[in-house]
Amino acid sequence: MRIVIAVLISVHALIHVFGFLKAFKLSSFQGISASVSKPLGLAWLAAFLLLAVTAFLFFNRSAHWWWIGIVSVALSQVLIIAFWQDARFGTLLNLLVLMLAVHGYAAHHFKKMIATEVNEINARESTGANSLVTEESFSTLPAPVRLWLTSSGMVGKETIQNVYMEQEVQMLMKPDQKEWNAGISRQYVTTESPAFHWTVELKMNQFLPVVGRDKFENGKGEMLIKLLSLFPVVNEQGSQKLNQATLQRYLSEIVWYPSAALSPYITWKPMSEHSALATMTYEGTTGSGVFHFHEDGTFKEFSAQRYRDVNDEQPTLWTVKATKTEAIHGIKLPTEAEVEWQLEDGPWKWLKMKVTLVEFNPPAPQM
Repeated sequence: MRIVIAVLISVHALIHVFGFLKAFKLSSFQGISASVSKPLGLAWLAAFLLLAVTAFLFFNRSAHWWWIGIVSVALSQVLIIAFWQDARFGTLLNLLVLMLAVHGYAAHHFKKMIATEVNEINARESTGANSLVTEESFSTLPAPVRLWLTSSGMVGKETIQNVYMEQEVQMLMKPDQKEWNAGISRQYVTTESPAFHWTVELKMNQFLPVVGRDKFENGKGEMLIKLLSLFPVVNEQGSQKLNQATLQRYLSEIVWYPSAALSPYITWKPMSEHSALATMTYEGTTGSGVFHFHEDGTFKEFSAQRYRDVNDEQPTLWTVKATKTEAIHGIKLPTEAEVEWQLEDGPWKWLKMKVTLVEFNPPAPQM
């Protein structure tokens, strides 16, 4: 699709050359019936150059192509209006370029917001030296948790203060949806001051990209989903239900940064030989969930009663199941997982994820 659009913009650009050629009597082209002055001929040439640059930058995914596109459309449309009888159909292509440019601006603005928010979260995290995880540091935790931390390879490693992760994701946005929507997610996490910042780029189809951002910071949760990076579909914040739900998500994801199990904000209670209840309280928000482990201590599943929507009166059973575990940087982590809600008419498996990159204690935000 990107190639097709770049070609269309290029062809649109080339058509503008004829105005220049006619003004300087370099061609007998009759597509423009009215006479063209040399100043207007130079304007047609400028429009060609701007549109050509727009096509090149668009094709090469330049972050700033959109402002060149807006300038080129403005000049092109002024010329089209001046020669409306002959050039009016060019308006359709200008509208296409303008819509793409507006989307480009919105995407740029969204990414700028993301970078600012991640930097703010990172600025609150301590820059002190990381301590080493020892068996003594978790000797008071329930046996299943101790076995998990030991078998994960966390002993002898530095505590994990921040994490950067990338994932390939597949989502079903509604319980009755049949086709999975594929996307890429990026997440930045801090553990000393518990916070996460998660973004996703999802393709509903070739024409409707969706971006989303979930955030947990200072005990508060936020959720933002935008169509075409421009139109808010979901924009939730400030609800205690949302705060609790995002805290529970953070809690469930400590399996990707196991030393966070030692956090003073988390308390543990044994439930069975292979499970333990974790309760987290931070900045006035509290949530809990049960961690289930295999006999060898490998993480199996996290389950919690969690609010699916801020309008729900009762929470719903929510589970995160590891489907594949691998060692990354010497630590066993779930590299593939599935997430589902247990609805009244049956389970809704809505998310499948595959971890493609994990960085522990990166020197600076990577997002």
